Amino acid sequence: MAATAAAPVWSVDPRTGKQREQVAVEATADEVDTAVRTAHAARGALADRTVRAALLRRSADLLDEAGEAVIEAADAETALGPGRLTGELARTTYQLRSFADLVEDGAFLDVLIDHADPGLTPPRPDLRRYKIPLGPVAVYAASNFPLAFSVPGGDTASALAAGCPVVVKAHPDHPATSELCAALLHRAAREVGLPEGVVNLVHGFQAGIDLVRHPLISAAGFTGSVRGGRALYDAAASRPHPIPFHGELGSLNPVVITEAAAAERAEQIGAGLAGAMTLGVGQFCVKPGLVLAPGGETGDRLLTALTAAVSDTEAGVLLDHRMREAFLDGVRTRAALPGVHAPVTPGAGSEHTVSAGFLAVPAAHLAAEGPHDLLLEECFGPVTVVARYADEAEIGAVLARLPGNLSATLQLGDAESAGTDAAGRGARLLAEVTPLAGRVVVNGWPTGVAVAPAQHHGGPYPATTSTSTSVGGSAVERWLRPVAYQDTPPALLPPELHEDNPLGLPRRVDGRAEGV
Repeated sequence: MAATAAAPVWSVDPRTGKQREQVAVEATADEVDTAVRTAHAARGALADRTVRAALLRRSADLLDEAGEAVIEAADAETALGPGRLTGELARTTYQLRSFADLVEDGAFLDVLIDHADPGLTPPRPDLRRYKIPLGPVAVYAASNFPLAFSVPGGDTASALAAGCPVVVKAHPDHPATSELCAALLHRAAREVGLPEGVVNLVHGFQAGIDLVRHPLISAAGFTGSVRGGRALYDAAASRPHPIPFHGELGSLNPVVITEAAAAERAEQIGAGLAGAMTLGVGQFCVKPGLVLAPGGETGDRLLTALTAAVSDTEAGVLLDHRMREAFLDGVRTRAALPGVHAPVTPGAGSEHTVSAGFLAVPAAHLAAEGPHDLLLEECFGPVTVVARYADEAEIGAVLARLPGNLSATLQLGDAESAGTDAAGRGARLLAEVTPLAGRVVVNGWPTGVAVAPAQHHGGPYPATTSTSTSVGGSAVERWLRPVAYQDTPPALLPPELHEDNPLGLPRRVDGRAEGV
């Protein structure tokens, strides 16, 4: 890209706030257009599932081989630390290989064949249905996951698995890491005989807007803030030809701790909650941001344990200074609300760090609309709100006011977990939180989203803008659409729908499963 065309893109060290190096320049409208058209031209090259699987596996191999350099680059730009980033890289490469397995299996094509039956009412023609790729996909990289939700992350991997070329809008917090990962994916494409245009990278705020508006972009995946995601979602919907926008925007991830659970294991729950809310300096999208905990002596024991565990947490560096200032302003405003106190005060550590803490408030303050509604909004960083309830009615009143979430967690007593408590409290709470979240966790913590076929990482708005998941094999469904062929001559059918099943695909024929 020509340096005179747009502003330079710098790598910044969040530990000092200083620029490290110029990485690229912001893409112009013409450069975005070229990136999208290059991706569009590469669609046919991804038609072969064998080659797609090879691309995903080779990408994983090259990322592993360059692991030291990738982790070093990501740590320099995010301060997430080698330990956390080593785990994230392993997750990223595992995810790529998992999608390669999915591509080879072929079940995601959802092949359905219903043979003609003139004896039915109404008569049934010969119908053959499977799923095809949508086309080029725009991927918006996440700030808090420079690998697993960015250039080589789940949106890119699942789109490529579906047969869709990708244009990634790099996140400004880790441009050098993005460039390095894109180069590795380009090398993987070359080595398996694909054009580099199956994956493209652009930088810049305006480039992100131009990308979602481009007429050849067929869908978009986003992980970020409610404000930014909603703006892109609205742009996707207002196009002359609207496109699917799969956005992960924000989540409070409520936790309900019953009195029985606190009585049985207050210290364990307090330590676990502290670990979950401070993991990664509180920068996980499933960080518990609101905790409904009992009042009275039982709740006091729990808060004592939480206070001790949070107090032992070292100060940490947030992803950038803009996020640090937003965190400091957010906790300061929340702590100033009537009836709110801070058993451990969250705030500034050193000049560039933040210290973890939590706020406590009577749950009754959150049960009706008012100034305390701010406590029902996500605050990105190492802080949570503990709302102490007097009875079950207050739990229900607060839950009824919550927006959609990625996760909801229940900490239940032994009898409640077993379903043997006379009040049926465990089952009732499970029923109350299920409509609020895409994943319900019982007697655990929501941080740590396993990459597995049964995983669902999504939830009602504003957690996500669609009902899909961005983690697990089902994520591929976002980039596919079904098409049915009626009474089509066999010679014209795609091989996936041939009668003799030459590709050996799992399918359902006249209602009966075959090859599964």
